[in-house]
Amino acid sequence: MYAIIRSGGKQFRVEEGTTIELPLIGKGAGDQVELEALVVGDENGTRIGAPLVDGARVAATVVEHGRAEKIIVFKKKRRKQYKRKQGHRQDFTKVKIDSIA
Repeated sequence: MYAIIRSGGKQFRVEEGTTIELPLIGKGAGDQVELEALVVGDENGTRIGAPLVDGARVAATVVEHGRAEKIIVFKKKRRKQYKRKQGHRQDFTKVKIDSIA
């Protein structure tokens, strides 16, 4: 069974038992979190929500919080001696999908 969930303005395809990185969620490690299911599917077919699937429930457990690899943002205007260099690390929450119902 699989589901497409929405978190932080992005969509993710998940299955039971998988671990994924979502945008930062304000829960502590070990806490339970319920995610919005947009699509739920299995071998019998697919149910598509408008916008959410009625009665669908995706339960997950927060594993840890972390920060992604650093990216460098560099802006430059030629011949004007204008340069700006800035680094950015995105925060994320790693969750384990417990059940899709």
